[in-house]
Amino acid sequence: MSFIFCDADTKQIIDILEDRRLSSLQAYFKRYTEEARSRVKHIVIDMYAPYISLIKELFPHAKIILDKFHLVQHISRALNKTRVRFMKQFKKHSRKFKRYWRLFLKSHTLLNTTTYRSVYCFKQPMREIDILNFLLDLSPELKSTYDRYQDLLFALQTKNLDRFNHLLEIEHPLISPELQTAFQTFKMYQSYIKNTLTTPYTNGPIEGINNKIKVIKRIAFGYRNFYHWVTCYAKHVSSTSRVIKFRILMIQNLTKPKRKILAD
Repeated sequence: MSFIFCDADTKQIIDILEDRRLSSLQAYFKRYTEEARSRVKHIVIDMYAPYISLIKELFPHAKIILDKFHLVQHISRALNKTRVRFMKQFKKHSRKFKRYWRLFLKSHTLLNTTTYRSVYCFKQPMREIDILNFLLDLSPELKSTYDRYQDLLFALQTKNLDRFNHLLEIEHPLISPELQTAFQTFKMYQSYIKNTLTTPYTNGPIEGINNKIKVIKRIAFGYRNFYHWVTCYAKHVSSTSRVIKFRILMIQNLTKPKRKILAD
């Protein structure tokens, strides 16, 4: 799996590496002088342990920031696993659990609480809040898990550090094992999450670039050679997919054209 990083202020890509293993990253970043590495103040990452080890070793003055998107993703997956477990348990309502899974993950403030509509699996018109409450009332554990998920989601979205810390400190005996595991993970990374909620930096630019890369790879059906994937230098660019890839990488300043490229 490759590794990509960019400048948090300019949003410009610095480099793309073929390998994200700790040994490969250590070898790459040690090419920079110790003075240059000591000037790095903030680094935003996901919850990948080797990144934390790398930063502590090579960037001694950098604050580690866990990307907010990945924190929300972590608790969303925990709630979704809980929903799937109850979907299998309540076979009579399994179609409802499966069809309306988005309502569980949706912020409670965005649920429709006013308009009644004819909906699948229910005989009478329902609001989104009615559908959700019907499913949550099937299990106290599911309802408690959902409530704590919404509390965490709101604290992260509003960057309310005090509320977030309070949620980690108190006991939640009724929530599912899946969300309990997420709470334990957050406690382990609590000091880094504090930086997340008190600084303006996120991995948003990187996620946007990754989405472009995924689209490019899907269109081009993959490259065997990593260098060709990054630079896309070719004597004759005949396929549309190569032209699209080359243009996007030029936009991200990964490479400069060596020859004029013509495309219909």
